[in-house]
Amino acid sequence: MDLNDAVIGNEYVITKVDTGGDEEMESFLFSLGCYSGEKITVVDRKGNLVVSIKDARYNIDPELGASIQI
Repeated sequence: MDLNDAVIGNEYVITKVDTGGDEEMESFLFSLGCYSGEKITVVDRKGNLVVSIKDARYNIDPELGASIQI
């Protein structure tokens, strides 16, 4: 399942980041810490997803959320 289907407050492990070959998006997600094996938690959902990765929080739009498999 992708990140858009995640339950708020549950911790997940990223299994795959599939950007459809978009290297710029893949590089951006990697810079946030979104890569296979990393833990991620959806903290809130207000149109966009508020996620916690490591010790930081980020606002991710649904398109990015769809590319993160958990």
